[in-house]
Amino acid sequence: MRKISHGEALALLQKELERYNAFKKMNLNLDMSRGKPCKEQLELSNGIFDVLTSKTQDFGSPDYRNYGLLDGIPEAKKFFADLCEVSEDEIMVLGNASLNIMYDNIQRGMQFGVLDNPPMNKQKNLKWLCPVPGYDRHFAITQLFGFEMINIPMKEGGPDMDLVEELVKDESVKGIWCVPKYSNPQGIVYSDETVRRFANLKPAANDFRIYWDNAYMIHHLGEDTPLLNLLNEAKKVNNQDIVYMFGSTSKITFAGGGVSYFAASKRNIDSLKIPMSKQSIGPDKLNQLRHIRFFKDKEGLLEHMKKHAQILKPKFDTVNNIFSEELSDYARWINPSGGYFISCDLSEGTAKRTIELANQAGVKFTPAGATFPYGLDPKDSNIRVAPTMPPISELETAMRVFACSAKIAYFEKAASLI
Repeated sequence: MRKISHGEALALLQKELERYNAFKKMNLNLDMSRGKPCKEQLELSNGIFDVLTSKTQDFGSPDYRNYGLLDGIPEAKKFFADLCEVSEDEIMVLGNASLNIMYDNIQRGMQFGVLDNPPMNKQKNLKWLCPVPGYDRHFAITQLFGFEMINIPMKEGGPDMDLVEELVKDESVKGIWCVPKYSNPQGIVYSDETVRRFANLKPAANDFRIYWDNAYMIHHLGEDTPLLNLLNEAKKVNNQDIVYMFGSTSKITFAGGGVSYFAASKRNIDSLKIPMSKQSIGPDKLNQLRHIRFFKDKEGLLEHMKKHAQILKPKFDTVNNIFSEELSDYARWINPSGGYFISCDLSEGTAKRTIELANQAGVKFTPAGATFPYGLDPKDSNIRVAPTMPPISELETAMRVFACSAKIAYFEKAASLI
């Protein structure tokens, strides 16, 4: 990042403050805080409402309007097994949110144990590995259950595996969060080496699990960037029980009305069905049927995702272009090839101030620190930008405010004013 003198910082600060005050006079009210699909994306899936009607005669067999099929309808299991490249007895198709499955799996592990291991809430000093920057809702779950969360720095090809392999020698380490493809927020795709090292992990804890949240596996902005299949790699070394894989259609169809899926070894699946059978008689099978009849097959789904990319890529390009124009000397960021976010690293000690200034100018961003456990970014530098929801005209304004705020914070620090 550029180094400037005290005097130059003061002069540049004054220039940006004039610009900032002009933004404040616009009385903006823009929200860039979450990675939500925009209206145009949601409308791509409106045809789902037409798939089942009052005149529909075929509701599957046995009748999907009734009870049963705890792990999903056969058509949905085949569809998502093909998508995830696993067998149908290694997958469950459930409700609308994969986050629910992650939460429930940890809850069941706490209360009943994982496979034949004792309940985790009867064990002491529980720990969880957290690649950073990462997903705040992941961290919120393990914080709620009282795990000590340990930061794992992200590298170009994924988490620091030397550190992961060392830390799992501790029996109190019970899991790791991973978003392996177009990671949240950096957009990193884990390398083949990283996936294979995960597949070969030998943790001291028999109840350690890799929570492989493949939320963005088909959310390309252009050409697909391949990712090795962790479960299949683990099976090659007879280590398949270590893997829990998750995904959903929340950002494919409707965020509040999608379908989620969970893939794991048959041994894990069979074990989890026991407590789940007491929790539920079955998921929303009609919603699963709607999705399958709407997409028809994997190719239909992939064609649908190209329409998403056509909407989203210009927004990501807008952010990258503004960053390149305004922040090349003052920040570092990754221009991702897929996913929902752009990760921006500002000068150390300026992220909170940047967010504060942007908020005061009427633009809300994800809070500084949200991409780290406990909301504590040790460098106070990382900010997650979510460009998907606003129209491009609003996005351009919001990102100009962001850039202006980041430069003010940078110049204030350079001039020793903060």
